Amino acid sequence: MAAKLDIHNDPRVITALEEARSRGEDGLAVAAYYKGKLVVDSFAGEADPSTGRKVDADTVFPVFSVTKGITALAVHMQVDRGLVKLDAPVCKYWPEFAANGKDAITVEHVMMHRSGIPQMPEGVTPELMGDWDWMITHIENFTPVFPPGKVNAYHVLVWGWIAGEIVRRTDPVGRSFQDFVYEEICKPLGVSQFYLGVPDSELHRVAKLSGGDTAPYVDNFNISPSNVFPGSTVHNQRVVQQCVDPGAGAITTAGAVARIFAMLAGYGELDGVRLLSAERIRTFLEPREGVRDADKVVMIPTWFGRAGYFIGGEPVGSTPLLGSNREAFYSPGAGGSYAWANLRDNVAVAICHNNMDMGTVHEPELTFMPIVRAVQAVIDEIKAVE
Repeated sequence: MAAKLDIHNDPRVITALEEARSRGEDGLAVAAYYKGKLVVDSFAGEADPSTGRKVDADTVFPVFSVTKGITALAVHMQVDRGLVKLDAPVCKYWPEFAANGKDAITVEHVMMHRSGIPQMPEGVTPELMGDWDWMITHIENFTPVFPPGKVNAYHVLVWGWIAGEIVRRTDPVGRSFQDFVYEEICKPLGVSQFYLGVPDSELHRVAKLSGGDTAPYVDNFNISPSNVFPGSTVHNQRVVQQCVDPGAGAITTAGAVARIFAMLAGYGELDGVRLLSAERIRTFLEPREGVRDADKVVMIPTWFGRAGYFIGGEPVGSTPLLGSNREAFYSPGAGGSYAWANLRDNVAVAICHNNMDMGTVHEPELTFMPIVRAVQAVIDEIKAVE
């Protein structure tokens, strides 16, 4: 008879987390689902090294662009419902968006980071970033800096507001973006610790970030200006922790993110709750147009899909965490937070941490590969007795 699975204290996972800490991590957490069941949910280290506060089951971490994976999901839910067409111009749903040469930008251009408007508004501050109407008005007045639909240019921050406004404009009941996510994604899946704007009562649970204040990309177009740069200096501010930022602002647990990605790994269904069709999920593996072209922001070929997710299986431009798996897609965040869905094996994994200097989008193996191997060992053991 197989030993009872201890999802919190598997020695292989705990050892891997401690190895990451020995390499310089402060606090971190990992969660994994296999075939819709939570099989790993562990944490280690300090949520706030300045006070000695430990990471615990209630610690929530800023996950930066991992957020984009949930925002992309929201857009595709609207597509599945017949409320959005990917090949339609954004201005079909958001007429004011058409100004200054943006009338031909399609929803799919936005999803692929090929809309040509990766910039943030001039004069943006943390406070203004939290003003949804201010952000939307300035995006409406943007002029493309690249030819729409022709150039890969990762939209580091602004992508979230563009995609989020498409969801808001096509919501029949006119909810705010954060309410849409809570009511249409989190509640059906039983996810209670995913925040787009942390309430006052939960701010004490947020892990304190360190590092990550140097851009690993070229910024010639006000893509992530210093006032709102996705690093610890900005994102430790309360005003940012409470901002609704659909591209880089979620604050959550590894377990919450892994559960959402477990639904994706299950071809759109988890515990009898279906949020997307299996057919829509399969499109997440399709590479974007010009996928082998250098990205004008990250400056290397980036293996990116049509649907708004990075995709696995390519030696150049994909993450080593997924190896050669062509049936996986993922969302990485600044400083190295990760979430991915493996369709081949029905596996979802999320890793959160607070030392942003320890992991980067392109070198996660420095700290995370031992964790990934430990999670895989747990899953292999389960497979062996199935």
